[in-house]
Amino acid sequence: MGLKLNYFSGDLGGTFSIIARCPETLALGVSVSSASIAVGSAVPHVEPDVGAIAVQGYTNFFHGVNGLRLLRSGLPPETVISILLECDQLREKRQISIVDSLGRKAAFTGGETLEWRGHIIGRDCVAAGNALISKEVLEAMVDEFEKSEGEWLAERLIRALEAGQEAGGDRRGHRSAALLVAEREPIHESRPIINLRVDLDREPIRKLRKIFEAYKRWLRLIR
Repeated sequence: MGLKLNYFSGDLGGTFSIIARCPETLALGVSVSSASIAVGSAVPHVEPDVGAIAVQGYTNFFHGVNGLRLLRSGLPPETVISILLECDQLREKRQISIVDSLGRKAAFTGGETLEWRGHIIGRDCVAAGNALISKEVLEAMVDEFEKSEGEWLAERLIRALEAGQEAGGDRRGHRSAALLVAEREPIHESRPIINLRVDLDREPIRKLRKIFEAYKRWLRLIR
């Protein structure tokens, strides 16, 4: 398909994330936290009317870029993951989760990602993580996300991330967090995509919540 598959890889770092789609507004998004720094610059990938992707474990940024390109061509998430990993010599160190604009979902967790590792495909969401305290981190994230059905997708993703942290999160601690959400109808022309990041902090999810609350106040001012 003419893809340039660049296999430059990031740090092998523990991370937990949740990707999701709102069936009502058709918004797509990702929230993520990690013991590595600047997780928002590498793991989450979102495009309106296309899909949301989280690429973690031994992170390959270009899997996210190429994954969105493949989704844009109409391929389902399972096929996209297969194509991305087909020639990837480090596939067993990767973790990829995808939800597309139609609500189709798929995930892959390599056998060489850090324990505890795994993913859960829930209703309108996929939670994935590695180097976690336990499976309960992902279970808490999916449970919180599904309980908040009907609320704004960005809020649901933040709550899921907070629930994952409460359940223990990354067993090595937390240093960065991010929220990336694309609404089908942009909230404002100056901010068509919600892109909030904490790149280095002792309590990144708490800081992300603080930034998110300020962002909501700003949105009310410009509407």
